[in-house]
Amino acid sequence: MAHSDWELDGFVDSLTGLAAATRRAYRTDLEGFVTWCARAGLQGPEPVDRVVARRFLGHLTTRGYAAGSIARKATTLRRYFAWALRRGIVDVDPTRGLGTPKGPSRVPHVLTEAEVDHLFRRDGAADPDDAFGAAIEVRDTCALELLYGSGLRAAELCAIRLGDLTDDDRRLLVRGKGSKQRFVPVSEPARDAVGAWRSRHRDVFRRRSPDGGPMVGSGPDDPLFLNRRGHPLSPRDLRRIVDARASRPTHPHELRHTFATHLLEGGADLRVVQELLGHADLSTTQRYTHVTRDRLRKVLDTAHPRA
Repeated sequence: MAHSDWELDGFVDSLTGLAAATRRAYRTDLEGFVTWCARAGLQGPEPVDRVVARRFLGHLTTRGYAAGSIARKATTLRRYFAWALRRGIVDVDPTRGLGTPKGPSRVPHVLTEAEVDHLFRRDGAADPDDAFGAAIEVRDTCALELLYGSGLRAAELCAIRLGDLTDDDRRLLVRGKGSKQRFVPVSEPARDAVGAWRSRHRDVFRRRSPDGGPMVGSGPDDPLFLNRRGHPLSPRDLRRIVDARASRPTHPHELRHTFATHLLEGGADLRVVQELLGHADLSTTQRYTHVTRDRLRKVLDTAHPRA
């Protein structure tokens, strides 16, 4: 059966305002459902009813899919059939009221203060006579300062343009999920690192553009961070930077978790943290209160003589 019977392209095109990776995930999930339906002899979305949808989720369970993955695929089906109903492709939405298993709540991993300190402790690691090595050190420190100091996502950091820093580098325009924008303050250590990177070291990376190709510019719309080849920094490049500096395998997103948790432990208001993180829903930010309680409980258990 051709995927065109399901109008997959039209559905994916309707997912405006979503990141490219999210759109690809929706398409992949839906293609898996279409393939499963074809094996069951279902030609197109019209014969799909609630029983079929529930059988598909049950099939995923028997195949050992995690609850979170099943819930994500169910979300894809709901979104697709809601779209198909609006388009008149189906007469009834078979996913309305469809339940999904709830997985265990994932507690974000938070770095300790010692682990954070290790990220920024260099002890003269770079050779002062190696201009490129010194530029790498400054770039990496700058990226880490913004990740931890402003609570950025990896994709948000990689998307920073030179013109996004305002007010003498005290504020940063962040392009978040769903094309949403927000301003976040920039810490003093991050400002110092940004200044050093932009004024003295970024051009070292620009000159490494491979194959004699054009160098990345230095205009307001050009990327702040570059990789070793002179290309815009990617989330994969950022993962390597964090791993190289961390005392244990660490994902860049853990610095965002750490930023939020340390703010709450320091007495910051939950809604302020929500705004800084760019969360649309306060409940997303509230999970950090659980992390904070768990950390305080551990401190009490280990430090109090009658705990």
